[in-house]
Amino acid sequence: MTERRSADYTGRRHPVKLEVIRVLDDYGQVVHPEREPTLTGDELRHLYRTMLLVRVLDERMLRLQRQGRMGFYLTSLGEEATHIGAAHALRLGDWLYPAYREIGAALHRGYPLRTFMCQLFGNAEDPVKGRQMPVHHSVRRLNFVSVSSPVGSHIPHAVGTAWAAKLQKNDDVAVAFFGDGATSTPTFHVSMAFAALKKAPAILLCRNNGWAISVPASAQTASRTFAQKAVAYGMPGVLVDGNDVLAMIHVVAQAAARARAGEGPTLIEARTYRRGAHSSSDDPSKYRDPEEPREWERRDPLERLRKYAQARGALDAAFEAGTRKEIDAEIDDALAYAESRPPKPPLASLVEDVYGEVTPRLREELAAVEAEIAKHGPKRAPHG
Repeated sequence: MTERRSADYTGRRHPVKLEVIRVLDDYGQVVHPEREPTLTGDELRHLYRTMLLVRVLDERMLRLQRQGRMGFYLTSLGEEATHIGAAHALRLGDWLYPAYREIGAALHRGYPLRTFMCQLFGNAEDPVKGRQMPVHHSVRRLNFVSVSSPVGSHIPHAVGTAWAAKLQKNDDVAVAFFGDGATSTPTFHVSMAFAALKKAPAILLCRNNGWAISVPASAQTASRTFAQKAVAYGMPGVLVDGNDVLAMIHVVAQAAARARAGEGPTLIEARTYRRGAHSSSDDPSKYRDPEEPREWERRDPLERLRKYAQARGALDAAFEAGTRKEIDAEIDDALAYAESRPPKPPLASLVEDVYGEVTPRLREELAAVEAEIAKHGPKRAPHG
């Protein structure tokens, strides 16, 4: 392993591991047993099921979007291990600040599919009341904080939560998931500096999937890795194979242990690849070679986990077939449920959650809107 150390002006030293940390090779064989996490058969099956669930959801929801049944969708094809592995390595009380490809982390923690589907449709049972785009979930009971579309804007929130945990003297950890493009934002750099200075128990997890929409990772930085940016701020930087779910569990567990011990934050660069489009509104054929994603198929994180679990005796053909059938049935149920609900949140939700209690002024404004709707009908009421 190649390791370089850099000393800052105070004499402290921080490692940069330029090796890509792996446990499994591309074929699901253990190549670094000293890093292999101890997982039960039930844990392996749960990991496999969640990753397969995300894969099937992405296939089916993208088709629904193309049919015009929902307005927008984002897939995680090929990136499932980055966030599901991270979620598995953490405690339920730890905080997750996702970008928009980490819904698998919430599903791994028990996010109900019916609720997931209602959010996509923005219907009357959407837990965020139609205030977010599809795939921008928020699950308070799972400490899964609202997905933020503006690039990098949630990173300081995660660091702030981590610092609050330290001030409150509990050992919770906060994780910020973000793409390689977010490392070009001021919020990333400010958050890195603050987290290191305050020794906040934070994990800054950069999902380097090769592309920030149409901008390649090579256009984001002149440095050899994103992980080595950690040195300038005084924290460890770790480079990991983001398609190896066992390696993700290993490095995130180590970073969490450091954070809980009061040793401060860690920057993790998870190398993966966005095999699909950026979103349902994107056409990657306009800016990348179509052969590029095919090169990553042999590194598929789901297939690598499947082969490893099979070798461990945790998976067999009957379980795999039964799991796929269960997932299809659960998605069918969730879709039917979501499409049977009233299509919009109640009008009164417009003024809810602005203050602890709805103010008299907001009640007056709501009454004025209701009066206009009663006068003109819902389709002819004035806007603005």
